[in-house]
Amino acid sequence: MSRLRWLLPALVLLLWLGAAGPLGSLSGQLTGVQENDTAAFLPDSAESTRVAELQQQFSPTQAIPALLLWEGDGPLDPATLQQVGARAQEAAAVAEEAGALAGQVSPPIPSADGEAVQVVLPLSPELGDEIVDVVEDLRATIPVEGTDTYVTGPGGIFADFANGFAGIDGLLLLAAFGVVLLILLVVYRSPILPFLVIGTAGLALTAANAVAYLLADADVITVNGQSQGIAAILVVGAATDYGLLLVARFREELHQERSRYAAMRTALRRSWEPITASGATVVLGVLCLLLSDLASNRGLGPVAAVSVTFSVVAALTFLPAALVLLGRAAFWPFRPRYGDQGREGRLWRWVAGVVGRRPRRVLAISTLALVAAAVFAPTYDAEGITFSDAIRGESNGVAGQEALARHFDAGVASPAIVITPEDAWPAVAEAAAAVDGVAEVTPFTGAQGPAQPGAGPVVVDGLVRLDVTLDVAPDSTEAITVVQELRTALDAADPEALVGGDTASNLDARETAARDLRVIVPTVLAVITVVLALLLRALVAPLLLISTVVLSVGATVGVAALLFENVFGFPGSDPGILLIGFVFLVALGIDYNIFLMTRAREESVRHGTRDGVLRALAVTGGVITSAGLVLAATFGALSVLPLLFLVQLAFLVGFGVLLDTFVVRSLVVPSAVHLLGDRTWWPSRLSRRRPEPERERELTPA
Repeated sequence: MSRLRWLLPALVLLLWLGAAGPLGSLSGQLTGVQENDTAAFLPDSAESTRVAELQQQFSPTQAIPALLLWEGDGPLDPATLQQVGARAQEAAAVAEEAGALAGQVSPPIPSADGEAVQVVLPLSPELGDEIVDVVEDLRATIPVEGTDTYVTGPGGIFADFANGFAGIDGLLLLAAFGVVLLILLVVYRSPILPFLVIGTAGLALTAANAVAYLLADADVITVNGQSQGIAAILVVGAATDYGLLLVARFREELHQERSRYAAMRTALRRSWEPITASGATVVLGVLCLLLSDLASNRGLGPVAAVSVTFSVVAALTFLPAALVLLGRAAFWPFRPRYGDQGREGRLWRWVAGVVGRRPRRVLAISTLALVAAAVFAPTYDAEGITFSDAIRGESNGVAGQEALARHFDAGVASPAIVITPEDAWPAVAEAAAAVDGVAEVTPFTGAQGPAQPGAGPVVVDGLVRLDVTLDVAPDSTEAITVVQELRTALDAADPEALVGGDTASNLDARETAARDLRVIVPTVLAVITVVLALLLRALVAPLLLISTVVLSVGATVGVAALLFENVFGFPGSDPGILLIGFVFLVALGIDYNIFLMTRAREESVRHGTRDGVLRALAVTGGVITSAGLVLAATFGALSVLPLLFLVQLAFLVGFGVLLDTFVVRSLVVPSAVHLLGDRTWWPSRLSRRRPEPERERELTPA
């Protein structure tokens, strides 16, 4: 029988390793099914979505305009203009050969000052991420001596934005795994154990990406570069955290048991509940994103849930199998010895002693510090950021927008689209032209290039399309303000007039994200409170934990508000970033409290709540702090990608996790539980025991 005990763990290892190949081939295809078009994420009820549907009746062939721009130091001479025309034809041929051309290319359009020329080249919206390669080919084709050349407009900027996700499969994961490996080597001081934990995370990531690909390929969910990157970081961090908890408990039990099999049985029995409860909390929290009206958020919810689920499965199957087969050798050269009772680290024993002697002072000081930071949370700028601002570093598309604004009406390549009843279009056009920020209003005649004088508008089913050119960049916050004013003005001219286009899509996405924030935040809090109540079989403890996490999130947002504007100089943020950051901070912040409080409940049964929470703090302090460092570091890896919202999310989650780990979980929660005593577990039986005697605590500073 003893010889057969290795059979089950060996079979588990073989099953995981055998599935890694097929799962890896599916996982590698996930990037190919991304959808990064903002308009595709909007609800059907959004005004810009309705305009996009009606617009197809006027121009059945939809396109993303790429604007080819040549800019000189002075007026362009005839020879240069001739070369520009030749390069424009070559660019059209390049796009056509790539299957990317979605219509006729406009003739060269010189600026009023004669110093620049633009050509509008329509690209197919079906290109997806292939637009990056097409735009790069165009940029390599159009240079003319004596001019600065750009491929800008929606096509050029979107390509630069999509290119920011190119590092997800390489740079991002390399950074994430590298920083996790470094931390684990420092924590374990072992050359073997870190690779077991990393391997667990890698297998979980492979399986999660494979399932996400199958769901996206079947059109069950929508995946974009943002959700893929965030989910990848989440699975690495979560699998590592759960692995750390199991490893710590296994090492603890190896001190108590001669047999590695007996030690693993006890470790699993004591660890599976907090690990599965933690995973369930995160899964239910991120699934609340299904309530979002933005398809990008709805896609992130299931992708993140799948990632966390496989993190739990891998941590409770592959890692235990590998550990039990290796036994104490996994910890080489610092193997845990049977009979060694060093359960509590000196540092965390000292912290527990301080909390036990002065709980009121610890609670007051730490809470006041969090409140002081949370006071600045209302100053967090979540009014939105533009595509141009979202791209960090050099961008030909962004530079081209700036050059375009120097010589043309900035919105010429991406006008606002107005759909209005035929009989009202003159009044609607007049009202639109009167709005500040509108440069020109032109009825759509179906002609390529400027409309001929006196040409009448195309009428489809009693509707007319107007193209409204703005005098500000179409992806700027100023343009969004103009569109808001345009909608207000047209509502007065004709309530049936609708305003769409790229700028309107950005506006609708921002307003939808703000609505999601109001709906999803209370839902997440309610769901997690219920999970905690079921896990801890109490009501007071869940309310205490939720309150501390909310305070921690508020403090994190307050610190971010101060640093983003005054130190980092960020142009702003987006309500969608705030929403995702909140969901992850609450779900992940509760994780560490679950690890602490499940151990506290276990110890409270034998030692009483006051001693129990101090013992739990001393025993779990090291592993939970290590887990917090790992999770903060993995989310910090998002900052290696050149996209501002990922950098901001990396800070929000990374800093928030560290704040929760070192302040909330280490000081606020233990001191509050110590003061509450057995009342923490009300209304369970633990709360109805006789009052704890006032006695000298066993845990005192070393």
